[in-house]
Amino acid sequence: MCLPVFLLLSVFSAVQMSFGSEREVVLLNSPGNSLVSFRFMFHVGSVQDPSGKEGVAALTAKMLSHGGSSKLTFQELIEFLYPMAAEISSQTDKETTTFIGRVHRDHLDRFFSVFRNQLLKPRFAIDDFDRNKTELLNYLTKSLRSADDEELGKKSLEWVLFEGHPYRHPVSGTVVGLQSITLDDVKSFYAKNYTFSNLQIGLAGDFPETFAQHLEADFKKELPEGNANPVKLPKLIRGTGMDVTIVERPAADSTAVSLGFPIDITRADADYYPLLVANLFLGDHRTFNGVLMKELRGKRGLNYGDYSYIEAFIQDGGSTFPLPNIARRQQYFSIWIRPVVTANAHFAIRGSIYYFRRLVEGLMSEKQFEGMRDYIRSYSKLWAQNLDRRLGYQMDSIFYQTGFFIDELEKHLDDMSVVDVNRVIRKYLDRWDFHVAIVTPEANTLATAIETNRRSPVTYQTSGTGANVLKEDTAIEVLELPISRIRVVPVDQIFEK
Repeated sequence: MCLPVFLLLSVFSAVQMSFGSEREVVLLNSPGNSLVSFRFMFHVGSVQDPSGKEGVAALTAKMLSHGGSSKLTFQELIEFLYPMAAEISSQTDKETTTFIGRVHRDHLDRFFSVFRNQLLKPRFAIDDFDRNKTELLNYLTKSLRSADDEELGKKSLEWVLFEGHPYRHPVSGTVVGLQSITLDDVKSFYAKNYTFSNLQIGLAGDFPETFAQHLEADFKKELPEGNANPVKLPKLIRGTGMDVTIVERPAADSTAVSLGFPIDITRADADYYPLLVANLFLGDHRTFNGVLMKELRGKRGLNYGDYSYIEAFIQDGGSTFPLPNIARRQQYFSIWIRPVVTANAHFAIRGSIYYFRRLVEGLMSEKQFEGMRDYIRSYSKLWAQNLDRRLGYQMDSIFYQTGFFIDELEKHLDDMSVVDVNRVIRKYLDRWDFHVAIVTPEANTLATAIETNRRSPVTYQTSGTGANVLKEDTAIEVLELPISRIRVVPVDQIFEK
């Protein structure tokens, strides 16, 4: 049985940030709910990493969530949280770092006394520093480069798409950047950026009203006021053709592909909503509603999945849903081709562009639009299916200075027509200037094939592919791509510095 959720927004201080957000405390009071969730979002992320110290934002966050405080060592923290089944974690992105806490309401006061100390009185112990720094380095050099082609492809796309931009490097940093960071660098970053003016507080569950008032006053008293000065982001320049970067990973047994281009739109724009309808029609994440999934996996069995996005998407664990609190002032459109047999990689790239262009040139029909609108009305409710996710989305809505995201979407769907969707398809997606990031063991062979637009017939593992599909394959395998540049990068050089 779902308990009703009551939303109370209290504006404690109106500090205007350049991206249009006011600092607010978001309180979702749900009487009778057994869990209390905290989300403390600092407007601090990897864009604040100093040059040559890439990774210090992520490392600082790990020191606060996976390190000791003035009261407890990290081991003592683990032993304190375990009997309560409570948790503390951090989530660093390009422009925000969110500290998440969850506890049963019976332990609220005890838990918060520790949670606040983690954020306000970090221990900054050298053993915590060494452990967390090593974990980040191992992620870059071992996990990402050696064991996760999908994620390597997605992060490589941002690496090439945002060249010369603060968004470029992975949130976890670069190898050289992490190696150069000292404990004093972490202390300095914390002192400079962890200020009250950069903080947005969220609390959800069954909690006393006096607790919420005390919480805000406590952090206002303990943190320096500081200034909210977001990093200036340069305007992204459109390309003239397809810029291809191939990351050669010899030990790979398949090929992963991510491709995309920047788009000048966020949730703050009215055009975002019809563009979302078009995107979910093209490549809804991990469902068979999307054209890419139906055509490339469903009919051809090329891989596990093929999806598209109009904003940065980080999956929430094993779910089909995005993590909340991945809020950014600049976004990009992307297509994610999950690993395919290397022999079919060139075909898969062409296939994704083929169906993308079919949407751009053929647009959506009235029937397709009505079907997607009905689906989104129902499916979008799951994005905020629990109190913690609803809290995250509410905080994102403050970042973008809009109403609650699900409500805004519902309102726009009511007023939307297929004409609106087709207008934004033409406006934002009628492009060929993709950045393409490919992770493969056969880099030079694939580079030559792509550069020369060599025919790329698909190889099926079993017989029985339909005649209509085979006919369409003949058009896909010769689709000419406007390649402007192609380069091969050894895997041990990507994210190095």
